[in-house]
Amino acid sequence: MIRTSSAAPHAEGLPVGAEKRRVVRAMFDRIAPRYDALNRLFTLGLDQRWRRLALDSIGVGAGDLVVDLATGTGDLAELACARGARVIGVDSARGMLRGAQRRGMRAALVQGEVERVPLPDAAASAVVCGFSLRNFVALDRVLAEMARLLSSGGRLALLDVDVPRSRIVRFGHSLYFERVVPKLGALLSDRAAYRYLPRSVSYLPPRDDLLAEVRKAGFEAVEHRTLLFGTAQLITARRTST
Repeated sequence: MIRTSSAAPHAEGLPVGAEKRRVVRAMFDRIAPRYDALNRLFTLGLDQRWRRLALDSIGVGAGDLVVDLATGTGDLAELACARGARVIGVDSARGMLRGAQRRGMRAALVQGEVERVPLPDAAASAVVCGFSLRNFVALDRVLAEMARLLSSGGRLALLDVDVPRSRIVRFGHSLYFERVVPKLGALLSDRAAYRYLPRSVSYLPPRDDLLAEVRKAGFEAVEHRTLLFGTAQLITARRTST
């Protein structure tokens, strides 16, 4: 059964529903000024390598119209622009969009909820989303919106964290992600945010359920790639032809 935001996370003290939407938006507004620097620090720069891999995996290039959902400070959007694609970045947090604007890239930036993007059906040839699936209030609605935005045969790339299946790796990752990251985050940025972010992985459905949900939303050729021993994941798919 696919875990929803009203199940396990609520029992663990994480916000759900409208409260989650409010908490997440305010949190990203607060941490926006140091968000990029801490991402590079905590992943040793691998987050950017994974973003390039995501764009490579769906062949983003000149001629594409890419919609980057939860664009944040524009990491994926900037990389897609550099490949010659036209890019629209959507995010609910004004502070994150200010960070994206400071990059001076050619992407159009829109503040709004990713469940209701102000674009017509089949507007995009590619949709991407980096490390944000677990922050959405209703993942099924977001996936449906991704499918709506894509033209027939359009490509999808989703990056996010994951829980390693190896017990040894999971133990080491847990020590780092749940103890070291929150302490450094509290020291360098925002205590509450960097306590939330490691715990937010519990919002994600188990891998097989997540892939099933992508298919259910209207995608085919769904593929999953494990990154860094299972600590992160890349999902790619193609919009079902109509």
